Amino acid sequence: MKLTYIMTLVLLGLVSCPTRVSAKLAQSINRPQVNIRSQSQRPKFPDNGAPTGRRKGGTSRDGCTPLNTPITALVPGEEIADESKSFLTFTISEYPTFWVYVPELPKNAVFGEFILQDENDKNIYKTSISLPRKASILGIKLPHNSQSALKINKNYQWYFKVFCGNPQRMSEYFYVKAWIQRLPLNSDLESQLKRTQSREYATYAFNQIWQDALTNLATLRRSNPNSRLFTKDWTLLLKDIGLAELATAPIVELKSDEKAITESK
Repeated sequence: MKLTYIMTLVLLGLVSCPTRVSAKLAQSINRPQVNIRSQSQRPKFPDNGAPTGRRKGGTSRDGCTPLNTPITALVPGEEIADESKSFLTFTISEYPTFWVYVPELPKNAVFGEFILQDENDKNIYKTSISLPRKASILGIKLPHNSQSALKINKNYQWYFKVFCGNPQRMSEYFYVKAWIQRLPLNSDLESQLKRTQSREYATYAFNQIWQDALTNLATLRRSNPNSRLFTKDWTLLLKDIGLAELATAPIVELKSDEKAITESK
């Protein structure tokens, strides 16, 4: 069975049911079901209201000139007009990579900022970013230190901001916002990953671990730019969450900024 066909079946559930894969689907691709997250085990958020998110860039003030194409967080979710929807993804990585699409920007918009917070709005990691001049998909990886490491079964929110140009007016920026939770690596998932070392993204996608599926496939696509298989699967992965139009953008993975601000919990 071709991988692209498997991926089509695997990815069908990402938007409509992002927290589990049906038993029927598991049987259809002849693989064991790994019940990472059942309906009754969906993550609980703080009591201060439902968690909010924004997949496509809004503005903090009216001083920002509208962009032709919005900044976009590469996360599953439905498009809405306000911030009443939570864009939550899962990872098994202690130091995951966060992905955003940045369109071609005005000449005066040259820097951005990434912020990771715990569910109580306390900064865990914060870094400034020099933005590319061409439209790109950016991967922002957490630095390997104890302050920024994600704890298992904890909820974190992250922001990506692009400032509108005037460094004296830091309150004016475009931004996206989403949530992430780290899951434990169980023995079933570990066994599956060992069997699919050359294409771990298929296993991650099957188990609804979106963040790691995206990161693994993005890395493979960057390392193998002429691979028709990885190019097709990258397009399929983004198409399944309604972002197929971004699939041709170049992928840039940013190294952790040594000057980044890290704060302990």
